[in-house]
Amino acid sequence: MMRSARVALYGWAALSLFVAASLWLIYLRFGMEGFGIFIQQPPLINLPVTLASTALLWLSAGILLYLLQAGRIGSSNLLTVSGLFVVCWVYLNFLSERWRYGDYSYYLDAARNLYLHQPLPATYFYPPLWATLLQYLVPAGEDTFFLVLWLLDFASFVAFYILLSRVLQRYGFTARLAAVVTTVFMLANAPLLRTLVYVQVNLHMLDLILLAVLWYPKRLFLSALMLALAVHLKGSPAIVVLAFLLEKDWRWLGWFVFSLMLVTGITVLTNGLSPFLEVLQHWQALQLSNNTIFHDTSFDSFLRFAAPRLQIDLFGTRVMIYAAKVLLIGATVFVMIGAAARRAFVSGTGAGDRLLNAIPPVLVAMTLAAPLVWEHHGVFVALSFLVMLKRLETPHEWLWFGFAYLLEFLLPTFDFFPWSFGRLAAPLIILWQMWRTLARDGDSALFSHLNLWFERLPILPRAA
Repeated sequence: MMRSARVALYGWAALSLFVAASLWLIYLRFGMEGFGIFIQQPPLINLPVTLASTALLWLSAGILLYLLQAGRIGSSNLLTVSGLFVVCWVYLNFLSERWRYGDYSYYLDAARNLYLHQPLPATYFYPPLWATLLQYLVPAGEDTFFLVLWLLDFASFVAFYILLSRVLQRYGFTARLAAVVTTVFMLANAPLLRTLVYVQVNLHMLDLILLAVLWYPKRLFLSALMLALAVHLKGSPAIVVLAFLLEKDWRWLGWFVFSLMLVTGITVLTNGLSPFLEVLQHWQALQLSNNTIFHDTSFDSFLRFAAPRLQIDLFGTRVMIYAAKVLLIGATVFVMIGAAARRAFVSGTGAGDRLLNAIPPVLVAMTLAAPLVWEHHGVFVALSFLVMLKRLETPHEWLWFGFAYLLEFLLPTFDFFPWSFGRLAAPLIILWQMWRTLARDGDSALFSHLNLWFERLPILPRAA
């Protein structure tokens, strides 16, 4: 097997050199305009994305051949490696067929304004770090700006597969079962797909949160820094601090506060304090908004549409919105403390185990407490759903879980009140299931059986 893979790798390398040489010869003979002669623009397709997708897939094929010929793939990691390559190839093929992408234009407008020393546009609701970093791409032009963000998103997609699989192992999944669960989860996933086609920052933020969890408690500063960066990408990860507080680790908290100020300094040194003040004004305007968009599945959007039809005035609507979020956070804190005390998801008592038990319910609050909950925000509750796989026992529990999973991850986005607000109901169902199973000790029998079955499954012959 390794000898055949080595021959294939040499063939891949030779063909790659021929392609690189042809590009160089075209440039020498015709200049940049020459590529327009040899490369055609397909209809309804973004050419830079198509070329980037093709190059990444070709490069990944070479990496796979290298791993095979070097003997780096065996029974212990075959499912992980194959799962990663499969999800990458599926999404690269889909993304290469896109011709229109979404939210990067908001980032471009904000970055351009900072570059020109102008106020942030009213459509920018994020902390100013992302726009601060992206302003240096503005001189390269919109096409380059978009392509860099697209490539960064795909890098975060690959990192998300690896990090999610690693975090699931911290929750007691074997490496094989974690690989299977992660692969299936990512292959059919509407919020994940929307995140990529909108070129959103969701995966950057979620990867930082997962790193903060994985690096605690061995790398306190890096753990705190990752969460601080996540907060500076979107404000909502600040709620995750609640889970860390259960550890009563004041050194981590000190590093977190220091990291927040350190990252704040990046924007202050380049653009001053005004971007922060402008974002605060945008948040205040957002809270006062009375708009409803049916694929914004927040409490705000739902109640702003429903309340007037029940003849509830604007003041009463806002009271209901704040009351719903207070109840959500209260329920989350209750479940979080109960999960940590009962060791619901991780049975150990060492440093970091209370954090692991508290994270799944906290991610629900982080998602639903925000004033905007777009369809792509569903990726934030990935861990909340997946760790429940080890708690479910009865057919009744599996039916409720399957219903919530269908609403959150499988249904396409559609706009039909109130049925399109399934992504508001789904995390609440999971939070309720967490509470229902708090009194139960240990993992479910099915989860324990699957863990053991995958561990014993003979995947490759011993000689391999």
